[in-house]
Amino acid sequence: MTGTSSSTLQHAPAPGGRARGFTLIELLVAMTIVAVLASAAAPSFVYSLSSYRISGQLNGWVGDLQYARAEAIKRGQTVTICISSNGTSCTTGTTSWNTGWIVFADADGDATVDSGEAILRKQVALTGGNTFSADNSVRAITFNRDGFAVGLPAGNVTLRLHDSTSQSGLTRCVAVTTVGRTSVQRAGTGNCS
Repeated sequence: MTGTSSSTLQHAPAPGGRARGFTLIELLVAMTIVAVLASAAAPSFVYSLSSYRISGQLNGWVGDLQYARAEAIKRGQTVTICISSNGTSCTTGTTSWNTGWIVFADADGDATVDSGEAILRKQVALTGGNTFSADNSVRAITFNRDGFAVGLPAGNVTLRLHDSTSQSGLTRCVAVTTVGRTSVQRAGTGNCS
């Protein structure tokens, strides 16, 4: 076989003259195993996607809340985070934070965007059909120049973020106190339900 290149070599047929490959039975067994594994993994995958979406949305809100507090201290004036469906003014007809929110420099502390008050951040409506609402119908949280949350009913507020699938294990809450402290809780802990 000297002088023969590897491209001209031919494979010998399998013993008994049969071609190599998968039989129909082997292929069906492999497809069945893949289908069983995929069906077992699908609910876990959907749960993971929902969990990541909830975490991202909650982290976005907490980040904007902390930003509002830091800006109030830095600017030496009140800064407000409020529900906003249009990104330019506070929405007063709803207590649902999932429509979006804004952070703005609120010089007079009235939780209303007035002429000359700068909008610092905007958040559009949440995706995935999730609901995000506060107890005591809180539509805005205002921080004074010392970083304290002013005007909160009962001294604190809890916001609940529920997944559209209504799985209680995905519910997350943010508790905000008058001193500006935030804590994230899972369903079944603290005031989170």
